[in-house]
Amino acid sequence: MYEQFYNLRERPFNLTPDPRFIYFTEKHCEALANLVYGIRERKGFIVLSGEVGTGKTTLISALLDTLERTGILSAFVFNPVLSTAEFFEYLLADLNLKCDTRSKSQVLIKLNSLLLERYRTGQATVLIIDEAQNLSTDLLEEIRLLTNLETASEKLLQIVLVGQPELSLKLNSPELRQLKQRISLRCNLDPLTLFETKEYIRTRLEIAGQPNQQIFPDPSITEIYRFSSGIPRLINSICDNALLAGYACDSKVVEVKMIYEVADDLELGDGKRSISRRAQAPLAVSTMSATETTESPFPGSSGPDMRSPKSESESFDLFVQFVDKLKDHTE
Repeated sequence: MYEQFYNLRERPFNLTPDPRFIYFTEKHCEALANLVYGIRERKGFIVLSGEVGTGKTTLISALLDTLERTGILSAFVFNPVLSTAEFFEYLLADLNLKCDTRSKSQVLIKLNSLLLERYRTGQATVLIIDEAQNLSTDLLEEIRLLTNLETASEKLLQIVLVGQPELSLKLNSPELRQLKQRISLRCNLDPLTLFETKEYIRTRLEIAGQPNQQIFPDPSITEIYRFSSGIPRLINSICDNALLAGYACDSKVVEVKMIYEVADDLELGDGKRSISRRAQAPLAVSTMSATETTESPFPGSSGPDMRSPKSESESFDLFVQFVDKLKDHTE
């Protein structure tokens, strides 16, 4: 609706986890590097945790896209509220395996055969489970037993559990102590800082076709940060609604009063109280020098080009280099 008004190719603040719009903070780079390392080195269990809306699913979408491009077979379970039988049925379907899923022994035989075949040819296989805090204790135990599919030196199946902080609490429970001992890597995503919020907004607008961000002035960004607490999903929601409000008011600039109105409509923080005080000066914005501005280490691209045919090892090396460059750029 407002895209043409702001000279945008597309809406920059959709709530869907589009990997093209991922903004890499230092924490995102660290988490992605851990995931890549854990999968490449066949570490077995990896846990990625973070508060609601901090970008876990978006990060996993980027990882899945990379795994597909590098020829690594993956299964992705996005709704873990399943019985054990339903879980195995879903897993086999995602791995393109066919057998009688009513027979657990047949399922494990088929799965083990596939994993061994891929291992002999130097290929990795990954299982990623989102919203893992909702897994039942019984199903978590079944997933733990999948790591018994191994050679004398390496795990045949790499498992990534992704979830909210409640996942860590669940894994610390006494009945899951065996699973906890098998977790080789843990990483966490934190909310954005004020500076990262500014760069997040700038980056998404640039990808959407607005390279010189002048829509959201610094005082408005400060209020966006305050109402969102640095949670990317809330930032998206506020910015999308604020662009719509600016369009309705025929304003090319999203003013602070529009942020107050949007916060009130979304029932965020002290929106109503802020509206009554919106004539007052907004909070001061931290000084950000030109040297602090983060630009993509790959101009005009959201990531390394992995479409040319390469071996899994070569492609993974490229991706590791990409993660390292991102990490260096944020330090």
